[in-house]
Amino acid sequence: MANEVFDLVVRGKAKLVAAAVQEALDGGADPNELLASMISAMDEVGEKFKNNEIFVPEMLVSARAMKKGVEVLKPHLASGAAGALGKVIIGTVAGDLHDIGKNLVAMMIESAGFEVNDLGVDVPKEKFVEALEAAPDTKIVCCSALLTTTMPAMRETVETLNAHPLRSQFKIMVGGAPITQEFANEIGADAYTEDAASCAQKAKELVG
Repeated sequence: MANEVFDLVVRGKAKLVAAAVQEALDGGADPNELLASMISAMDEVGEKFKNNEIFVPEMLVSARAMKKGVEVLKPHLASGAAGALGKVIIGTVAGDLHDIGKNLVAMMIESAGFEVNDLGVDVPKEKFVEALEAAPDTKIVCCSALLTTTMPAMRETVETLNAHPLRSQFKIMVGGAPITQEFANEIGADAYTEDAASCAQKAKELVG
C-alpha cells in the first residue's frame, strides 16, 4: 500500500491519495511508514525537478497531493511526527507581495517533515522577530525576495535576525529570483538555495 501512496504522490493524484491513505490505514498499515513513503515521494519529485524532467506546476500538484495524504494521516501519527524535524518560519520580506515561490518552498519543507509557520507576504523584520520569540525552539527562518527592489529589506531582516540573542539556535535561509549565493554570504545568511526542491534538502542538512 505504501508503494501505491508513493506512486500517487509522485504523479500528483490529490483526489486519489487521501482515499489510498485511508484504505492503507484501514488495512493496518503503519502511519509512520506511510508518511515516510510520501516524504520519499517528494524527494523523488524534487530530484526530477532539479533534472528538468518536471516543472513548477507538476511539483505543486505533487505537494498538494502529499498535503491531502498528510491530512488523513495526522490523527494517526504520534503528535508532532508530521513536523518531527522541527519548526520553520517562512515569509516574503517587506515590500514584496510575491508568494508563489514562497508557498512552494513552504509546501516542500513541510513535505520534508518540518512544521511550518508561514507569515505570508510583505513581512516586516519585526514580524519575523515576533514569530521567533513566540516559538524560540524554531530551527530555521526562511526569507524570500522576488524583486531586486526588496533585496535591501531582506538585508535588514537578516541583520536584525543576526543580532538576536537566540541567533546561535537557528539558521537563516534566503532565496528568490534576484538572490545569489554571493548576496547571501554578504548579508550573513547561513544558506541560499536556488529552488524549492533544493531548499527542502538544504533544510534537512542544516538541522541534521
